[in-house]
Amino acid sequence: MPSLVSMGRSSLPASIVLALCCVLAPPVAGAGEGSHALPDLLDLPARADVRAQAGTQLAIARAGRRLVSVGVRGTVMLSDDDGRSWRQARAVPVSVALTGVHFTSPEEGWAVGHSGVVLHSADGGESWARQLDGREAARIVLEDARARVAAGDTSDAAARALRDAERLVEDGPDKPLLGVHFSDARHGWVVGAYGLALSTRDGGERWRSLVGHIPNPRGNHLYSVHADGDVLLIAGEQGALFRSVDGGNRFEAIETPYEGTFFGALALDGGALLAYGLRGNAWRSDERIAAWTQVALGLPVTLVGAQRLADGSIVLADESGRLLRSTDGAHSFAALSAGAATGLSGFVQAADGALVVSGARGVARLEPPVRLARSAHASTEAGR
Repeated sequence: MPSLVSMGRSSLPASIVLALCCVLAPPVAGAGEGSHALPDLLDLPARADVRAQAGTQLAIARAGRRLVSVGVRGTVMLSDDDGRSWRQARAVPVSVALTGVHFTSPEEGWAVGHSGVVLHSADGGESWARQLDGREAARIVLEDARARVAAGDTSDAAARALRDAERLVEDGPDKPLLGVHFSDARHGWVVGAYGLALSTRDGGERWRSLVGHIPNPRGNHLYSVHADGDVLLIAGEQGALFRSVDGGNRFEAIETPYEGTFFGALALDGGALLAYGLRGNAWRSDERIAAWTQVALGLPVTLVGAQRLADGSIVLADESGRLLRSTDGAHSFAALSAGAATGLSGFVQAADGALVVSGARGVARLEPPVRLARSAHASTEAGR
């Protein structure tokens, strides 16, 4: 398996590569006689940092009216005034980079990150508890692979899955989780490097492996997961795109014309899909997902995020900080007049309609504010 840094350099947006390079390497126990072992970053709580707002932030989400941003060294930032000011969360039990965050209500939220970590908050991001790490995730994947073989599955795929799971355990907790989504307070999914994927049906108390259940035999990195009703979409490298229409019980691979990396996919009205990724590639399917059309965006810059906003429009963001908006169901996009700094990693629409971004330079509300129409219903939601 390639190293995490080489994985980042070949596939990830610049903001994620920066995180991989600036996060401390895991300590090596017994590095030499008389050496003092450093604490594992999984067991080292995040430190307070007065410069955290300007540090690398890798994802941002809504928790009711609150905004929650996560980044390197376990940093979690909170804003209660639509991104005008920020403060650091007081209790985060790890110092690994956090790469994804999602809330289902103003209180309930989850974050994922390096070393296979999953964190849960029940108080709107003020404090967090660890639910899963890479050691436990590897054990779950291995148990599932062994169960398949014990049940009589003699296929090459089952044998390969068992070998990969054994290596996963041997490697230790070094595989990052990169995407998280919960459809409600109980049902959630996390995905990450080398095809790592798990789901929960009880809010993260217990997890089950999806490795081997998603048709991803090459173990392509999985960068994002998103649910819209019973439709679940997972996007990854080398054109990997998977869909479940039954809430994650069964997955199918979706064929697309693009063989490069997808960083995300979004369900559109009528059953169509929008998939986006490297070098400005954005592709829109028809309603039957039988034909795809490339969406012209003008610049070959990697796309890092897409969201449907409260007024029904769709916004794409690229890592140069450009924001592009569609009002015709993702058939075409036009650049918004206001943009963000380079190294953008994600964005969210605040409760007042403004767009707030995360990235290599921290978190920021776009000024002059980018405000788009919002409905009374949308303003009460946890966020999109």
